[in-house]
Amino acid sequence: MKWPNWPGKKSGANDKSANMPRTSELEEPDVENQDQQNQSSESAAETEREGAEISEGLEKESREYDKLQDEVQDAKDKHLRLLAEFENFRRRSAKESFEVIASANAKLLGKLTEVLDNFNLAFDPKHKTDKPEEMEKGMRLIYNKFKEILSDEGLTEVDPQGEAFDPNLHDALMQQPSDTVPENHIIQVLQKGYKAKSRILKHAKVIVSTGTP
Repeated sequence: MKWPNWPGKKSGANDKSANMPRTSELEEPDVENQDQQNQSSESAAETEREGAEISEGLEKESREYDKLQDEVQDAKDKHLRLLAEFENFRRRSAKESFEVIASANAKLLGKLTEVLDNFNLAFDPKHKTDKPEEMEKGMRLIYNKFKEILSDEGLTEVDPQGEAFDPNLHDALMQQPSDTVPENHIIQVLQKGYKAKSRILKHAKVIVSTGTP
């Protein structure tokens, strides 16, 4: 015997099926939320990479800065050492130059004492004489000895008689006409000049010709 189906009433199985959610509604993913999570992960990874690059760059710059500081300090140390070495060299050179000059002066003074001794002998009453010839002879010997000493030290006379006037070597005290000496040539040497090797110590004092009157 079958029960009749009442109008408007469904079976129990059908009621349960109506109340259960659809499979498509349970399994459908939240695409928008997933995209946001992916974007957030990518952004975090990108930030982490940028942070690592910045950190690495800062470390590299720090190493380069330290290296430059070391190089600058080394350069300063070398500069100070060079200054100290130059100062020591300058002092040694000055000392050596002074010693050379002092030695040369002492040598020259030692030779000049011979001239002084000869003058002392000449003025000694024991050697006094009434003969002018002997006095002149003694003075001539002293003069020649003195001249020899100066010549040995490199001193030479400048006697430009008859030469062309040179303002680098001569001092013209006056000018006058001459029938025998060409114009701008030296007529007379009033005082000889002197030079030590190539260095002029004293200019010769001269009279210069203006030529034929």
